[in-house]
Amino acid sequence: MFNGSNEENCGDDDPCCVLLRNPATFNPALHLLLCLPLCVCLKRNSMQVSPSEDKIPVVGAPSSPQASGEGLYFCDGQRKVDYVLVFHHRRHGSLRSPAMGSVAQDQLSIVSNGNFPPPAGSDAAARPGGSLRREEAASAGEVFMELGIARGGEPLEAADHEMHLIRQEFEANLLEAGLEVERDSETKPHGPSFTRIHAPWPVLCREAEFLKIKVPTKQSYELKEESGFGSRMSTVWRKLKHPFQPNVSHQDHGSTKFLSHCFSRDKLHMYNITSKDTFFDNATRGRIVYEILRRTVCVRTCQTIGISTLIAKGAYDSAFPLHDGDFKVTGHLEERNDRQVLFEEWARYSAFYKYQPIDLVRKYFGEKIGLYFAWLGVYTQLLIPASIVGIIVFGYGVATVDTNIPSLEMCDERLNFTMCPLCDGACDYWHLSTACGTARASHLFDNPATVFFAIFMSLWAVLFLEHWKRRQISLSFSWDLTGIEEDEEHPRPKYETILLQKRQRKQKKKKKKKKNETVIEKLTWKDRLPGYFMNISSILFMFGLTFSAVFGVIIYRITVSALMAMSPNPEIKSNVRVTVTATAVIINLVVILILDEIYGAVALWLTELEIPKTETNFEERLILKAFLLKFMNAYAPIFYVAFFKGRFAGRPGSYVYVFNNYRMEECAPGGCLIELCIQLSIIMLGKQLIQNNIFEIGIPKLKKLIRALKEKEPTQKQKDEERPPQQWNLDYALAPFEGLTPEYMEMIIQFGFVSLFVASFPLAPLFALLNNVIEIRLDAKKFVTELRRPVAARAKDIGIWYNILSGMGKLSVIINAFVISFTSDFIPRLVYQYMYSQTGTMHGFIDHTLSFFNVSNFKPDTAPPYSDHGDITVCRYKDYREPPWSPDAYQFSKQYWCVLSARLAFVILFQNLVMFLSLMVAWVIPDVPKTIVEQLKREKKLLVNLFLQEEKEKFQLIQSLFVKDATLHSKGQSPSTGQAFPILGRYSTLPSGPMAGDGGGPRVRCRAASFSQFSEKISSSPRKENTNSKHTAV
Repeated sequence: MFNGSNEENCGDDDPCCVLLRNPATFNPALHLLLCLPLCVCLKRNSMQVSPSEDKIPVVGAPSSPQASGEGLYFCDGQRKVDYVLVFHHRRHGSLRSPAMGSVAQDQLSIVSNGNFPPPAGSDAAARPGGSLRREEAASAGEVFMELGIARGGEPLEAADHEMHLIRQEFEANLLEAGLEVERDSETKPHGPSFTRIHAPWPVLCREAEFLKIKVPTKQSYELKEESGFGSRMSTVWRKLKHPFQPNVSHQDHGSTKFLSHCFSRDKLHMYNITSKDTFFDNATRGRIVYEILRRTVCVRTCQTIGISTLIAKGAYDSAFPLHDGDFKVTGHLEERNDRQVLFEEWARYSAFYKYQPIDLVRKYFGEKIGLYFAWLGVYTQLLIPASIVGIIVFGYGVATVDTNIPSLEMCDERLNFTMCPLCDGACDYWHLSTACGTARASHLFDNPATVFFAIFMSLWAVLFLEHWKRRQISLSFSWDLTGIEEDEEHPRPKYETILLQKRQRKQKKKKKKKKNETVIEKLTWKDRLPGYFMNISSILFMFGLTFSAVFGVIIYRITVSALMAMSPNPEIKSNVRVTVTATAVIINLVVILILDEIYGAVALWLTELEIPKTETNFEERLILKAFLLKFMNAYAPIFYVAFFKGRFAGRPGSYVYVFNNYRMEECAPGGCLIELCIQLSIIMLGKQLIQNNIFEIGIPKLKKLIRALKEKEPTQKQKDEERPPQQWNLDYALAPFEGLTPEYMEMIIQFGFVSLFVASFPLAPLFALLNNVIEIRLDAKKFVTELRRPVAARAKDIGIWYNILSGMGKLSVIINAFVISFTSDFIPRLVYQYMYSQTGTMHGFIDHTLSFFNVSNFKPDTAPPYSDHGDITVCRYKDYREPPWSPDAYQFSKQYWCVLSARLAFVILFQNLVMFLSLMVAWVIPDVPKTIVEQLKREKKLLVNLFLQEEKEKFQLIQSLFVKDATLHSKGQSPSTGQAFPILGRYSTLPSGPMAGDGGGPRVRCRAASFSQFSEKISSSPRKENTNSKHTAV
């Protein structure tokens, strides 16, 4: 990298060349970091630097996409574009004076160690008005370098000038790390500019070894196939599934599997390397470049590390790997790239009936996204049996509604149950037979089959989690994820910024006190205490906001019910309950959708206040907060209807009032379960439809339209001169990938609707299944066509989401037990049939559940002033209380306590039964399939044999060399330099000391740029230089 051409390009007075030619101060890494950009920029003041003189080629885009492989290669058409960095040229509308232009001139000051002579042209005559500052600085050892102006001739603004220097240093460090960089010519006055990055083969090998990326070896083995009846069943099952398989090559692994091993540069002969360009796929190449980008440092212009910090600072606008080309197929089907295959076989709504090509999804997007779609596929598949059972339960209710005795008794006008008024003063007495429709609808969901369905769905949740664990282990084995270690994560940009500010404050205090203190390495709980306090107070406030919204809807229901009951129109009076329930649920839905968006932003803000150190910590804390807030928001109205509505309304003559005027609302005569069903169905369906159609489809298209309108409409001349867009232009126009949290959150909330309150709505799994069939293709289309390609992140599991699913599965057992016991009439019916019925049937159940009230005990102005039903002395209301002629009038009766005991006993019995069955299911189904365990043992044994064979061959080779050496010595000859023993690899079992021809030491590992390279002191003499501080230029 450092040859004579570098010295020839610099002048005699250039400090870069002084540093290069001075052997006492020469360091290759420091020269590349400090001097190379300065020499290049000094040349740019007088002339345009050619690509041969600049280490970062500045090129124009090809005339057509085909000229550079559809925009996927450098301009030479050979080197792949593995990553793209984008920054914006800002538009400057105001005219600036020459003085302002001089201020915007790129300058850099370097504190010299005495070896820098004052640069030519820095005297007072050359720059009037600045001589005093320059001379004083020069005397103090500070040298100023002119870095010129931006390409295109426009002076840089102060902020742009700083960002320009940061980019120069960062890209110089990328060059030192071994990457190859190509830039656009910066001739346009504004708009995006692209820096393209390519990782050559040595860098890919080095980083693959550091990251312990598993790659297939040449060694393969045959998978054990089933025999007998199991084999025949597998063959039949494969034939049945064949029409539903996507047309993707290598989707089926077949009967042969190649052994995989962590990549090592010493074992290249073990791998089947047919082409260095294709051995690492595009996703792996992008991940390797991203690992270099996130640990490359900027210490000269700013104390930062990683591309994420530079994007946060504004030095770059974005950074992303490229897609594999256009997603639309233009040629033969055999020539489709991976993106086109995914679009045709996965991201189309017409492919809804096909299995997902999970292996190809993983190959293109990485393991983390592949696991999400695999989990979503397993969840959707297991919704099929749940939907079938739910339809059967609902069908049972429809089939038995005409024979249900309690419903027939409520609809029988001859029984003439006169009920107490629904409101004070304005409402009249009414007959129970008018609620016949509500009673019949309640039976559709409140029947004996509901209990069976609740038990089934509790076991289904356990079965789903167990099945997913087995599927996850199988994918980990298939994707070579077994035994991988967690990647070391760098701190987040905000964490680094706050830590740097804390260090600076400590340094100021240390200078005042003149004390030597240890360097601050991390933030403590004291630094995060304000954030924790704000988190707790804000979450409590959000809970209060959610409860206030629910209470506001309750007030709406109460007031509208009273107003409609006072209406003289009989039709309005007859439809009070249906109208109020439907409108209140719609209001709840709108409030939930609005608060969902607010809570998502609040959770992000609160997580930032906690200052998590790594992205993993940040993501986990964000998920917990967002889930907690959105869970309360989505389920608070449903919890109210299920467990609180009608429990605290009181009784006739002693009602509970809100604001001293409005009575608390009561459940319908048929029970609260039908209202819970209406609430659950409208919120679930509305949330899914609106979020899918508006939030996931409409809003992204609206954002894209706004971005297009913001761009200035080009003139006809600009259109004629405009070149065809390259792949990086097309990808930059796509929306950035913002993580999988919204996708998971939507499905987790849906899982709650399916499992938590499924006893009240057996059709919930069916609607969830229909939604997910569309959701899979919608998400697939979004990832393939509408989002930039994300970095292929490695993951062994779905992380914290599994714990949330497991917790919700256990919570569903408790909630369904209470719904069946306290919300439905299942327990009261059982108690009546087996304890109080004279005939052992349900005849007389309605009369048994209604208590008596003497109308003379109404409070003043609460009884109806007149009644259309004649002279009423006693009315009925639903409760278990003593009649007015009893000594304990209106107190809870013995039947109430009997029913309450039965309800509590059922809760305990239901929970213990379901928990026991769940443990049995989890115990019967092993987490790791037996075939996977056997294959893992077999692979381990084969790898050991492979390495032993390699060591044996190596030992035989060394032994033959020793024999040859002994033969030469016996003849009085000595081996020449060219016949020296080869250097042993790092993984050899023999010692590797200094040998002839080795240069005096073991092989040096190439390393990428890091803080340690630039923070250590550079000694003035090579003799005093520590051997540990040596760096190899790549």
